[in-house]
This record gives sequence, structure tokens and C-alpha cells, in this order.
Amino acid sequence: MFQHILVAIDGSKISDHALMTAIEEARVWKAQVHAVYVVETGLFSSLPMDNTWEIMYSMLEKEGNKALDAAREIARTHGVQMETYMKQGHAGNEIVKAATELPVDLVVMGSHGKSEVDRLLLGSVSAFVVANSPKTVMVVRSSQ
Repeated sequence: MFQHILVAIDGSKISDHALMTAIEEARVWKAQVHAVYVVETGLFSSLPMDNTWEIMYSMLEKEGNKALDAAREIARTHGVQMETYMKQGHAGNEIVKAATELPVDLVVMGSHGKSEVDRLLLGSVSAFVVANSPKTVMVVRSSQ
């Protein structure tokens, strides 16, 4: 039985599918959902710390807040309690860290992120989480 479910979202269609799966599981188990969005700051490591970095980070943070707001609204309409978290760093590390620090029993995430290019450049975040999470991980595949 799951009481707290962590779902990783990034605004992609597959993460929307993971979110709906987490909400469905929460309804079955009468669980609370914790949604995490990670601003992948590793993408900026080679850029100088100037206005460009700040503008890019601000845009990603704004995108993250929009995704978290949408997730909260979806959970609310389905009668599920949700807490949201914005993290920064390497997505895999931050998801595993959240799974360790929060009282979650299950981690739900998509099989890949926003694009196939992200997956090639950054490695598979879902594979990293499966390999390193101390909690059970459910990887949701694309419904297409």
C-alpha cells in the first residue's frame, strides 16, 4: 500500500501521463502526491555566470512553476492532495534525493524527458532513478 507518491514532472507529454498515473494510484490507495520539477542546471555548467545564465534559468524556473501549477490543478480536480517542489541540479540526483528526504513509498516518472535529444545528451534520468532510488519506482511508458 502506498501513502505518499512522488511524481517527477517536466512539462512533457510523457510526464503528463506519469502525473495522471500517479493521481490514479493516489486515488486507489488514498495517498498524497508529491510533484517535483527539476531545473536542470547542469545544462549551464559551461556558460559564464552572467545575464545569459540568469535569463535561461529564469525561463526554466517560470516553465517549472507553470508545470507545477497545472499539476496542482489537475490533482485538485481529481480530489487528490498534492505538495509541489522545485529543485535545481541534475534531475536524476534531485529525484533520488527527494525520494529519500520525503516520506514517499513510490516514485512515478516517465520513461524519457522532453526530447530524445535530452535523453542522448543527459543520459536516461529514469534509468538513473531506477538504479539509485531507495524506493519503488514505476516507469510510465508513452501511451503512443
